[in-house]
Amino acid sequence: MSKQFGWWFFTCGEQILVIAQGERLPYGDIDDLPLPALEFSRVEQFASYKGEPCLRLELEHPQDLGMGEWVDLRSSMSLLNSQLFNLVGKAQQFALFLKTHQFCGCCGHAMTRVDWELAMLCSACGFRAYPRVSPCIIVLISHGSQLLLANHRRHQKQAQPMYTAIAGFVEAGETLEQTVHRETHEETGLKLKNLRYWKSQPWAFPHSLMAAYFAEYADGELKIDRRELADAQWFEANDLPHLPPLGTVARDMIEHWLAQTSL
Repeated sequence: MSKQFGWWFFTCGEQILVIAQGERLPYGDIDDLPLPALEFSRVEQFASYKGEPCLRLELEHPQDLGMGEWVDLRSSMSLLNSQLFNLVGKAQQFALFLKTHQFCGCCGHAMTRVDWELAMLCSACGFRAYPRVSPCIIVLISHGSQLLLANHRRHQKQAQPMYTAIAGFVEAGETLEQTVHRETHEETGLKLKNLRYWKSQPWAFPHSLMAAYFAEYADGELKIDRRELADAQWFEANDLPHLPPLGTVARDMIEHWLAQTSL
């Protein structure tokens, strides 16, 4: 079998090429795809999907490849299944890592790619760098038949403002559970009880790993940190606002809570 056979991830910065049929990503031998001349010496296998290689090729410009269209990572969420979406995120995080680690952060010397793992090595001082992963938490807070949902400032200018769960990054020296309590209190003034971990999701914006929790209201009055949130309210289960898109862990949490609440 050709070394250039598999699932093709043509990327350009935050964009990915998707096609109209099948799994929405090109698949097959490179010689059978209707492509113009490209520099295929830069093709890299970075994962596998359904037992076949995932092949990444980063382009300098989102050029016309004779098939499909270029979409950004967020838009691809609605076009790809969750596994492929995560693989697209992985491909883009690899590209970002290679772009931002060309020089050593310790001595400034040029770094070279390690050929047995995804890492960059400084031949001058020996420092080795790996792709950055930024842990963060997201927590869905309930109080009886109500959910606490927030409109984050980055979403406030949307035509239909989106409301979602409370989220934030883990600080140095914190456990995930400490982060949940701190972020909730900082952004809403509330205290929590019955905190329970649910699941995680890689989130390539640009290199996060989301740890999802459910929790219940314990005490406090809602006091919004306007630096982080445009709004936060308690919503009844049968009267929810515009929610995050399907495929996000936030939406999965809300749908799971609704299913459990309706029992």
